[in-house]
Amino acid sequence: MKEQIFLSLYEEQYKERLIDIFTKNETLMSLFREARSLGPHPYYIGAGCLVQTVWNKLTERPPEYGIGDIDIIYYDEADLSYDAEDAMITKGEKIFAGTPFPVDIKNQARVHLWYREKFGIDLQPYRSLESAIDKWPTTATCLGARLNDDDSWHIYAPFGLGDLFGLIVRPNKVLINESIYFSKAQKWKKLWPELQIVPWGD
Repeated sequence: MKEQIFLSLYEEQYKERLIDIFTKNETLMSLFREARSLGPHPYYIGAGCLVQTVWNKLTERPPEYGIGDIDIIYYDEADLSYDAEDAMITKGEKIFAGTPFPVDIKNQARVHLWYREKFGIDLQPYRSLESAIDKWPTTATCLGARLNDDDSWHIYAPFGLGDLFGLIVRPNKVLINESIYFSKAQKWKKLWPELQIVPWGD
């Protein structure tokens, strides 16, 4: 019980640090505010841009260093058509027209329709945004965040934030294989040499 309380306190401190980093980043805050216009579907800004923003802060690099795009996921199981997702993408292009990075918007309710063709892996339909994030390739990048209408934060990190703030890249083996993991890990390692890459077998 004491260990659980101790870990919970650490996670709360990590969350506070995470939000502090976000709120001091003008580009990210603009994205978080603009993303609120994507409704009515539930959504998160996720993975790379958030994680890399933290890595840049921890390693004293420019805030936008190494960020290639912005991943935004939403969930609409009522309409799984490509046309509906394309309409949301078009809406996003208008909302995020001033963003300095490409914005990638995907309906996680329809990922299973194209995943096998692209990656050769059968995928069961995601039942929520959280179930999608649970399967992202590393523990640190299993992260979603959004700024609510009342300016409170919703952070989803199923593996906690310890690996993120510890600069640790650890595989989440639910979907990816060893080759995909190391391809991603080595790409990141070249940009952030401070990262500790956990071997696949550990």
